[in-house]
Amino acid sequence: MTTLRGTLKYDEPTARHVSWRAGGVAARAYWPADQDDLVQFLKLQPANERIIFVGLGSNLLVRDGGFKGTVVLVHGRLDHIDIATSPDGAWEVFAEAGVAAPKVARFAARHGMEGAEFLAGVPGTVGGALAMNAGCYGSETWQFVKTVTTVDRHGELRTRMPQDYEIGYRHVALHAMNPRSAIFDSGEWFVSARFSFPDGDEAIAKSRIKDLLTRRIVTQPLDWPNAGSTFRNPPGDHAARLIESCGLKGHTQGGAQVSEKHANFIINLGTASAADIESLIDLMHSTVLEKTDVDLVREVRIVGDGK
Repeated sequence: MTTLRGTLKYDEPTARHVSWRAGGVAARAYWPADQDDLVQFLKLQPANERIIFVGLGSNLLVRDGGFKGTVVLVHGRLDHIDIATSPDGAWEVFAEAGVAAPKVARFAARHGMEGAEFLAGVPGTVGGALAMNAGCYGSETWQFVKTVTTVDRHGELRTRMPQDYEIGYRHVALHAMNPRSAIFDSGEWFVSARFSFPDGDEAIAKSRIKDLLTRRIVTQPLDWPNAGSTFRNPPGDHAARLIESCGLKGHTQGGAQVSEKHANFIINLGTASAADIESLIDLMHSTVLEKTDVDLVREVRIVGDGK
């Protein structure tokens, strides 16, 4: 008989685990002890069990009706980071899915690598960064990926290469999948990755990280719960500019507000429900479409029941 070593809870409030600090409860939540324990847990799940993986929940909204399935919480659990060696002897950064992206940036800088600095501006984990090809300030996660390890809902581990995926702007999908499907809906999840960053100067990399974080503080509403960018930037333009041009900056719905600091951010003023936030998302999308004919693509993932 398999003995699980992780932690299982029922009716877990997802507001504790998403950066918006809003949303319903998950029927079950599981914190794996490590990768092996995660594999065993997945092997025990019914074939029809709804499963999602959550790191820091920085691009996720769970509707107020809750999620009638299992949330696997990896931050602080799949958290190993180390230096690995490639077959040609070059250094690589190995990081599990629950490692916060900014930690990868600092770790790479400390080991004399440059190029990872942008990850200091990604408010999620390695797993989430891989799933959506997170990026900022001109760089994206998959520029530096050498290999990934995934696990499917049957607990089978696989090593995959970048060429196994269709990779684009905030989009990652296995080639065998419908190209409109995202990797986090495929029943296969990232558990770790190896990154190759160029050799560089530790002091220069750390200085860039400091500058990037200063820029974030100036331009983003970090004092309030938020989920980062609500929409992807359309080609040749910025979602924030379009939203602001439609007069939506500062618009409120219940306890949620289109940030006055950055119009592509929705902030929780303290009492927002998931329905408040989703209503604002819908309003932003429909207004921009009506007034500018630009069909913004949502960057935030919405799951769960009710609205």
